[in-house]
Amino acid sequence: MALFSSLSEKFNHIFSKLTKRGRLTELEIKEAMREVRIALLEADVNYMVAKDFVKNVSEKAVGDEVLKSLTPAQQVIKIVRDELTSLMSSNNQKLVISSAPPTIIMLCGLQGAGKTTMCAKLAAHLKKSGKKPLLVACDIYRPAAISQLQVVGKQANVEVFEKGTQNPVKTAKQAVEHAKKQGYDVVILDTAGRLHINEELMDELKNIKKEVQPTEILLVLDAMTGQDAVNVAEAFNNALDVTGFILTKLDGDTRGGAALSIKAITGKPIKFTGVGEKIGDIEPFYPDRIASRILGMGDVLSLIEKAQEAVTEEQAKALEKKFRENSFTFDDYLAQIESMKKMGSIQDILAMIPGMGNKLKGVQIDEQQIQINKYIIQSMTPEERQNPDIIKASRRQRIAKGSGTSVQQVNALLRQFAQSKEMMKMMKNKKGLRF
Repeated sequence: MALFSSLSEKFNHIFSKLTKRGRLTELEIKEAMREVRIALLEADVNYMVAKDFVKNVSEKAVGDEVLKSLTPAQQVIKIVRDELTSLMSSNNQKLVISSAPPTIIMLCGLQGAGKTTMCAKLAAHLKKSGKKPLLVACDIYRPAAISQLQVVGKQANVEVFEKGTQNPVKTAKQAVEHAKKQGYDVVILDTAGRLHINEELMDELKNIKKEVQPTEILLVLDAMTGQDAVNVAEAFNNALDVTGFILTKLDGDTRGGAALSIKAITGKPIKFTGVGEKIGDIEPFYPDRIASRILGMGDVLSLIEKAQEAVTEEQAKALEKKFRENSFTFDDYLAQIESMKKMGSIQDILAMIPGMGNKLKGVQIDEQQIQINKYIIQSMTPEERQNPDIIKASRRQRIAKGSGTSVQQVNALLRQFAQSKEMMKMMKNKKGLRF
């Protein structure tokens, strides 16, 4: 399911009606803004936030500059995009890094929001940028919380500091001392959660804060809980003065109420989002990119970043060379499948291409077929992968049997591959071609 797909679909419907008209009247803009307000409320956006948003857009959209312009609908959409971006914070809010290591990041939140896993995701993200993080087990109440942190810590290849069920405040203090001695420059505290907010939970968190004075206090929230997440954010912020938020399960949130309301209600930004279950499924939160995706404008920058993470510059150059020489093989095809898997689902990747989001409405991408193609290629011999022309009837039967597929499926892949090669051949000599 695409990010904020429900809201995006409604916005697309509203603004497509405006773009079909030439000049716009003040009445037509006001009617569109009434529909925008309803769409925001249906997306579980806070009532006052939706009201203020529509008010701000309306004031800017009914001026002469917009109404008398040659493309008034596009001007209105730009205003909406700018206001959406502003609503979520004008730009990406980076983590504050302490000038005197270690940087102490305290993660808190209710049970079920994905806090413990997010600790490891954040640690893995920081490792990529050259940091040496230490995870600290401060949740001594939830059964298996410590062992869960150790499991995800191992997946992220990050050390976990734990002292069993001793007082979490004492554990946090000892962990910071350990980090200083061992050269860890980031300490991530996995604090206890509860099923609901209570005084006991807040007192413990306040005591940890007082003892170790964290650089960042990040509240982990389940994006799919919508308005409830905003209420939790407000309560934690009032008690702890958090520095920012991490939204988990954003990939499953088709509405977007929490993401669009939190900054306006608390004054604090969303810093990261969880967009999957793997350790690498964490992304910095870019309000302008989210706004563009909501309005069906795609997200080219995020797409480029995902591609750069999945494919090195050397691999890209080698692939370009193969395209130009028309020497692309099934081994290269297999490598591309693996690279795409690193980037996420094909549906999400395509949605990042400007204009594609709305065209994909109702279209189901058969990602299982890609996996089937992978099995077929893996059942080929090295010689067959390099030279598919030798794959005649008996070889096709063997490949189908080895991959658990049918001869028809093998034939389909071979045809698809041959067509791709033919296309590369046609494009190879075109002047100005760039891959």
